[in-house]
Amino acid sequence: MAEKKMIRVTLRRSPHGRIADHKKCVAGLGLRRMHQTVEVEDTPQNRGMINKVSYMLETKEV
Repeated sequence: MAEKKMIRVTLRRSPHGRIADHKKCVAGLGLRRMHQTVEVEDTPQNRGMINKVSYMLETKEV
């Protein structure tokens, strides 16, 4: 079975004062604090959330 592709996502800008949907996307990716880094699976759903709040994130494919 093939290994799952992962994306490393880091929160670089604060979600404070942003649109509610953008805050939910950040939380949905598992990010809670500034400069926190998480690895999420490369799925269309996660890609959509990353694209929506890309101005707050730094991403790197692992």
